[in-house]
Order: sequence, then structure tokens, then C-alpha cells
Amino acid sequence: MKSTVETLSPTRVRLSVEVPFDELSEHVTQAYQKVGQQVKVPGFRPGKAPRAVIDQRVGKDAIYAQATDSALPNQLFAAIRENDVQILGRPSVTELEPIEEGKPFTFTAEVDVTPEFELPEASELTITVDSPTVTDEQVDEEIRNLQLRFGTLTSVDRAAENGDFVTIDLKATIDGEEVEGGTASGMSHEVGSGDLLDGLDETLVGMSADESRTFTSTLAGGERSGEEAEVEVTVTGVKNRELPELDDDFAQLASEHDTFEELRTATRATLAEKAEEALSQQVRENAADKLADEADFPLPEGVIEDEAQRQAEQLEERLQGMGLDLDTYLSAQGSTRDEFMEEQKKETNVGMRRQLVLDKVAEQREIQVSAEQLTEEVRARAVQQGVPPAQHQEFANALRDRGLLPSLTGEIRRALALDEVVKEATVVDSDGNEISNDVLFPAADEDNASDDEKSADADEESK
Repeated sequence: MKSTVETLSPTRVRLSVEVPFDELSEHVTQAYQKVGQQVKVPGFRPGKAPRAVIDQRVGKDAIYAQATDSALPNQLFAAIRENDVQILGRPSVTELEPIEEGKPFTFTAEVDVTPEFELPEASELTITVDSPTVTDEQVDEEIRNLQLRFGTLTSVDRAAENGDFVTIDLKATIDGEEVEGGTASGMSHEVGSGDLLDGLDETLVGMSADESRTFTSTLAGGERSGEEAEVEVTVTGVKNRELPELDDDFAQLASEHDTFEELRTATRATLAEKAEEALSQQVRENAADKLADEADFPLPEGVIEDEAQRQAEQLEERLQGMGLDLDTYLSAQGSTRDEFMEEQKKETNVGMRRQLVLDKVAEQREIQVSAEQLTEEVRARAVQQGVPPAQHQEFANALRDRGLLPSLTGEIRRALALDEVVKEATVVDSDGNEISNDVLFPAADEDNASDDEKSADADEESK
């Protein structure tokens, strides 16, 4: 086989392939076997008729057409491997000469490819993240949420105000006809929360028990989603939420702490721990984006559109399983199919750029995924999905049988590459403070400390 590559653009190439006829014998043999099984020849069992007889019955052109179908993908991907073409999309054959007796088999194909680009030096990157400092206001808000959870509801004989809880009945109509699924009774709702229909909270303020009002709102969900309806709301009860005092008694009621000051201290520590976890995720997200932005390379539009369409089809299948359709779902979200597809394209663009730069980092640094790392990641995903420990091996086997382990290995390899970039880059928070690797990679410090302890123990034993 002879093949050449012609660059059409930074993201697309043309492959020209020529295969000598004698290299096609395997495919021709397979074609005779397949056609021979399908053709009934008197005096011969299926698949046992000589080639000359089959040629007389169906003609050599039919045999070579069958061989072309088999040879084309094999030779195409052989040419891709031979020329080390890093494909991104599906190849499309642009010219094809059918196989003929004694003549070379020739064809050309075009395919989108990974563009050439230079990676920035990781040590020259500055990654900015939110400040991990926990403020007094954040502590106050967390304790306020805890206080709300321990509040008690008391019925009151007055009009509803923001923050009150009301029991309501709802009935929606369009052009005087009741909307299917638009009626509800005995619902509990916090006035001002914005959890239900637009316009409901404004209507409820000032309403007392046994009072009814009507307002106009846009329906969300159901067959009439997105349509305007007249909604009648009836208040059947109003309750005020009484909150406990923020004192030592509250601390003992709401936590394992004896004093309110201990509760505040513990709350601050918990928020600080969450902030560090969020920081770790954010620095990696920002580093991947920074790396991709600095690399600055184009991506093929066709690949972006195909992947966005695939994502949309997957979502549509999941929605159909729940008895919904994509347009209704998007309408309830205040979006359209065109807007959704544009958003999918943007997300696909970002994700693909990240993947390509991290793959290149991993390649340049010769990062490999060990069997232990792959096993640990499989186990972690099994735990996330609630798989019992006794079934972890079955979970791993299922991933292997579905061909998902190579993809998972790629994800781990990119994560390892990203960690290397973060370790070399400068990371600063929004206040301008530099964040050290000790904060970003605490597990590594613990592993190093453990190794040091083992080494010290070994030295002590040797004495």
C-alpha cells in the first residue's frame, strides 16, 4: 500500500491511497465466501461452489464490489496509522475506484484532524481563583440557614407576609378551560421564595385565610408549557415561622456543641474545608482553560457540530424515557432548541480544547497510567454509584466489556497531566495571595510524610 497526505487546512487533510491488487486477496477471498453462502448453485453445498461457477452466476463485478466494502475501511485506517494522522472526526471518502482485476485499488478520503499547536510553559502560567478565606458574613449565613431549619410554624390570624408559610389551592385555566394537571390542593409554600409560578408571591402578600385571587402566569411543564394561563389561588391557612434564639441552648439543640461560640468556630472550620475542596476543583478548571487559551488553535466546525448533536440526541433519549420531549423541556427552562444547540457547541468547544492540550501535555511528559491508578479510579466510581464492595469486580468487568476502560484511562492520564501543570504554575487568589502546592495537594504531602516515616523506621531498624 502507498499513501500520501495533503494538508487542506490546519484542521483537515486529504489521504490518497493506492493498494496493489495482490494485497487485496484476503478481501476477495472473504467476498467469494460471503457471496457463495448466499448463492444457491445446483450440485454444491452453500459456500462450496468454485470461484469460476460463482463468477458465472453473479459476475466478478459483484464479487469485487463486495470486496471493496471490506477493503475500504481496512486500508483507510491502515493509511491513517501509517501517516500518524491524529483524526478528530469520521473520514469521508471523496473519490473511489472500484476494484478491478489486476489493477491497483485507489481512493481518496478527507478527515478532520488535531491541529498543530505549541503548549505554553506551565511555569509561566498564572492561575487566578477565588479567595478561600471564610468571612464572618458566610458564617452568619450558614448559621442562619441552620436556625431556619429549627424554626417552628405557628398559625396566625392575619394577612400573609414575605417569609410566612401559606397553605394554598391552585387552579389554572386557559380561555376558561381548566388546564390538565393545573390543579393542586393543600400545597405548602413559603411566600417570597419564588419556588412556584411567576406572580404567585406578589399575589399572596396581603391575602388572608379563605381569600381567593386570580393572576396571570406562564405555565412551566406539561403539554401547555410556555402558554399564559389565568391562575386562581385560594389561601386556606397562614403560618408564621418563629426562630430560636442564637444562644448556647440553640447550639445544644442544633449540634453536638455546648456553646454558641463553639458552634460558630466549628461552622467556620467546616466552611474552610469546603472552600479548600472548591479551591482544588476551581484551580484545575481554570488551569485547563488557561492552558487551552494560551495554546490558541482552531477546531473543525464539523466535529463540534457532530458532538453537540450527539449530546442533544442523548438528552432527548433520556427525556423520552421520562415521557418528555426536548422542546417541552427546553421551553420550561426558558430556552429553545437553537439556543440549546449553540450552548452545546460552546461547551463542546471548551471540552475538546481542554482534552487536546492535556493529551499533548501527557504525551510530552510521557505520563502513563498504572494498573493501580486505574483500579483505584474504577473502585471510586463504583462507590459513587453505590455498588457494594463485593460487586466491585463485576463493575470493573462491565466497564471492560463495554469498552469503557480506554476512555477512563484517558481521563486519568489527562488529570495527571493537569496536576503537573498546576504544580508548576503560579496560583493566586482574588486577593493577590499566592497559594502553595501544600494547600492544593495535601494528599501528596501526607504520602511524602508517610514515606519519610517508613524510611526513618527502616533506618532505625538497621541500627
